[in-house]
Amino acid sequence: MNLTQRSKTTSRGRLNEPHIINAMIIRVQSPDGTKRVEAKPTESTKSLYEKVHEAFGLTTSHFSLFSGRDRKNELVSSPRKTLKGCKLNHGDMLFLHMLDDGGGCSSQANNANGSNASSAKASTSKAPAAVASTSKAAPVANTSTNSVKRVVAAAVLEGNQQSVSSIKSQVVEDEVDRTLAKEEGLIPRKINPQLCSHGTNSKCIHCIPLDPWDENYLKEHNIKHLSFHSYLRKLTSGVDKGKFGTLDDISCKIKAGCKEHPPWPRGICSKCQPSAITLNRQSYRHVDNVMFENANLVERFLNYWRITGHQRLGFLYGRYEQYRDVPLGIKATVATVYEPPQEGSRDHVKLLPDPKKEIVDEIARGLGLTCVGWIFTDLVPLDANKVRHLRHAGTYFLSAHEVITAAHLQTLHPNLCHYSPTGKHGSKFVTVIVTGDKDNQVHMEGYQVSNQCQSVVRDKCLIPTKDAPELAYIRESSAEQYVPDVYFKEKDQYNNEVVRLGRPLPVEYLLLDCPASTPNEPVYSFAVNEANFPVENRMVEGHLQDFTTLASYLRKFTDDMFLEAMSDFHVLIYIATMDMLPLREYLEPLLKAVKDRERAAAVEWKQSGQWATVEQLVMASGAEGAAGSPGVDVTGAGSGTRTAAAATGSWTCQHCTFINQTASENCDMCHLPQ
Repeated sequence: MNLTQRSKTTSRGRLNEPHIINAMIIRVQSPDGTKRVEAKPTESTKSLYEKVHEAFGLTTSHFSLFSGRDRKNELVSSPRKTLKGCKLNHGDMLFLHMLDDGGGCSSQANNANGSNASSAKASTSKAPAAVASTSKAAPVANTSTNSVKRVVAAAVLEGNQQSVSSIKSQVVEDEVDRTLAKEEGLIPRKINPQLCSHGTNSKCIHCIPLDPWDENYLKEHNIKHLSFHSYLRKLTSGVDKGKFGTLDDISCKIKAGCKEHPPWPRGICSKCQPSAITLNRQSYRHVDNVMFENANLVERFLNYWRITGHQRLGFLYGRYEQYRDVPLGIKATVATVYEPPQEGSRDHVKLLPDPKKEIVDEIARGLGLTCVGWIFTDLVPLDANKVRHLRHAGTYFLSAHEVITAAHLQTLHPNLCHYSPTGKHGSKFVTVIVTGDKDNQVHMEGYQVSNQCQSVVRDKCLIPTKDAPELAYIRESSAEQYVPDVYFKEKDQYNNEVVRLGRPLPVEYLLLDCPASTPNEPVYSFAVNEANFPVENRMVEGHLQDFTTLASYLRKFTDDMFLEAMSDFHVLIYIATMDMLPLREYLEPLLKAVKDRERAAAVEWKQSGQWATVEQLVMASGAEGAAGSPGVDVTGAGSGTRTAAAATGSWTCQHCTFINQTASENCDMCHLPQ
């Protein structure tokens, strides 16, 4: 009789277990606590599932056991697999995770309730047409389909999402993350002639490379925060290799599905109640530097403020690249600025719905760009050449409104990371503000908000205060929403560190500074032309986008300069969305030519039928363009533009330069007379 037959016979009570097989203790951890289960190496995993079910007093058999806390390496329930075969030893820890009662069954439930019935149930939830073939499957095939059934059950549990392990395996990180993950990351050091007494091929404690998170190195080079990949290396270093380190985001919401009491506000328990949060200053940041390719990008963005005096907002499009000045650092390189529909005044900016956002993102992807952040101005003139210094340590750096907006935008642009159970952690999205410095000169400041801030704003727990821009406020619980307590630490009058409730909450605990600048040697992803096409959504004379403006713009380029004419992000957006003849579905070859700077490919696209139609329309508007060309100025206010505006019945306010579409005596914007 072999060992397998002996184990089966023993489970039926016919023979006693051999004396040489000793019992072992398996620890099982669940959300309700940890239990110890006694088992024998020759027992099946199905028997272990039954003992765990009995030890925890579960009312359902829809659960799975994993050897990893992050649901890795599932211990499949099977009457054929033994604990010894699964490499379980005395004192090992398993983790119990519940599956949904109503959708699919776990591996243990499949064996307990019959393989045919469970296979049919799992198949019905995913593919009704496959029920007949699945129900005819032999019981032997049940073990091979356990992983599929677990994915189905977990998908129902997480709102038709894939299981955690499947999500992590399918996460496609950014190219810069994949590149940094392959690098060694150590900081090299030269041989110290005073301390090192070895040859050039040896290393000692005085010249051995440093870890990327070395505190002394960061202080010496004035690096305030760890890079995200340095933090990951630190988390996965040591003996455990990051086994007990997690990148879980905090949650301020009540856990759904608790059946031990009525739903909130009629009841709550310690199992479903979110824990209190203590805010800590985040030691790392996802982006270490923001670099605008050239100063012309910022100047072009600031022209609107110089003309109107109104604040302006835009989205930054560029790419993420390695930043060599910080170990394993990442920088956001900005190639262009897109200005969405908005309402601005001297002291506020209001974003409006943008019907073209999807098209803009599509064009950016075709050019190899992505939305890396947003930029806004807060400039108040002091005199003709200076601006007021409003934001500093004595006031605030970002207001509570701006912090909440930044957190919302970061949530919309998550950072993909396979170390997180959800496949995403934090965000690389940056915030850049143009304001005055201590010398009353215009300068840029970059920020990010912490992951804790993202979570609190995502769960709608943080609101701004009415009269203090530097303070936010944690909501109080109501009948509609339970809000956990949020604390922060500060020093009192005796220099003792005390914990205070976040009502109110200084937003400085939520900020991470991120330097923003332009390089000494400018870089240009798009061509630099003397004639600039107007920027979108600027309701100012000389900055309006229409077909007449496009025709005037194209006449300034010869046929062999077609690539330069099209190497403008704002031109590409306009020809993709113009009312007369939108070219969105034909732009892919042109975008590739602009991205790779292939002149021959651009000329080939110029000879296509759709662009020939545009050229005919440009020629048809030649008489009107010739009449207006001497006075047309796409970067300022020209006489030709004023003539066209007068022909349509509109007029331009001489005080604020707003174009009024009505024949009223007063300006619709500043209410001053003509």
